[in-house]
Amino acid sequence: MAGGHRLLLENAQQVVMVCARGERFLARDALHSLAVLEGASLVVGTDGFIKAIGRADAIQTLFSEETFEERIDCSGKCILPGLVDAHTHPVWAGERVHEFAMKLAGATYMEIHQAGGGINFTVEHTRQASEEELFCSFQQRLQCMMRAGTTLVECKSGYGLNLETELKMLRVIERARRQGPIGISATYCGAHSVPKGKTATEAADEIINNHLPKLKELGSRGEIHVDNIDVFCEKGVFDLNSTRRILQSGKDLGLQINFHGDELHPMKAAELGAELGAQAISHLEEVSDEGIAAMATSRSSAVLLPTTAYMLRLKQPRARKMLDEGVIVALGSDFNPNAYCLSMPMVMHLACVNMRMSMPEALAAATINAAYALGKSHTHGSLEVGKQGDLIIINSSRWEHLIYQFGGHHELIEYVIAKGKVIYKK
Repeated sequence: MAGGHRLLLENAQQVVMVCARGERFLARDALHSLAVLEGASLVVGTDGFIKAIGRADAIQTLFSEETFEERIDCSGKCILPGLVDAHTHPVWAGERVHEFAMKLAGATYMEIHQAGGGINFTVEHTRQASEEELFCSFQQRLQCMMRAGTTLVECKSGYGLNLETELKMLRVIERARRQGPIGISATYCGAHSVPKGKTATEAADEIINNHLPKLKELGSRGEIHVDNIDVFCEKGVFDLNSTRRILQSGKDLGLQINFHGDELHPMKAAELGAELGAQAISHLEEVSDEGIAAMATSRSSAVLLPTTAYMLRLKQPRARKMLDEGVIVALGSDFNPNAYCLSMPMVMHLACVNMRMSMPEALAAATINAAYALGKSHTHGSLEVGKQGDLIIINSSRWEHLIYQFGGHHELIEYVIAKGKVIYKK
């Protein structure tokens, strides 16, 4: 039957499907070899979903009578799924480049935090910024992410801490989500820090009694869509009990649990997350062996952030142990004023070098497993028939160059495509 389609990608040297059997995540032995087709073509329909993937000659025969809005010759090139960034803080005002100098001179994260820097500094500037200012800088950051191959990104609030500013941030994220073209998973992170003059218990009460009911109301009116709830579970921030109360309240509203745990001190956050059925737990530099085992059993994904450990000179998270024990490992850039990196190819490279992941493990962690961490791996994170047509085309005959060439993604990435539409062309 003749008909119209949106996009034909022809004759690619490699099409990296990542998964070929509808897997929702990859763990253990499944990570040893990703699904890759050689000499293949791919079709995206007018609905933005993948209609066919296969050998170039077979696709040519099947679709010889059909018309396409766009055709791209991919000879000698590789097609990969659009990258998924599972952890970012992209809405904020106020530069913190001066803190980078302090860190290089030996100041710790908590020392800067206690001197009124860190999150508190950003909170003050973000509270003062207008919604329009925040939206414009956020849009520029999303553009940079997109040019580095990201097509789906998790975006947190958390630099307001009061209801008014948290809602301002969430409105900015919502506006970007509606305008596209990048997919966004929105996270309420009002428990990012304890506001000045409050205890953790008081801050948790405020979130549970005031913030969350307001989010529910705005959600039911269709004004703001929030996907996930986050808490910074850390010594001197939110203790285990306050964290439990906030996460459970969010879960009761239908939000996915996706929180910061075991970063600077062992807090048994991973054990708590596993018990509550968390979709994702981030950081985990100080996770216990019991926490790792619990996450493997509960299928709570570990969102590892190589940039943070690198820039703060922290202990690297134990990615190898997690992988060997069957934890679902995902990656995020942790883009924020404290760790300024928008590039998932650089995150994958750091994961390989500093956390000893293999290249297939890193790519799966930045595609299917990062989509799983956001509860979106049924539609995103791999190139399979029926999934959304989000992909990147790189000018290389082997996909590994995207990770191998540190900082080389600007030259390598020729096209970024979302729902079958070219959203960036080099």
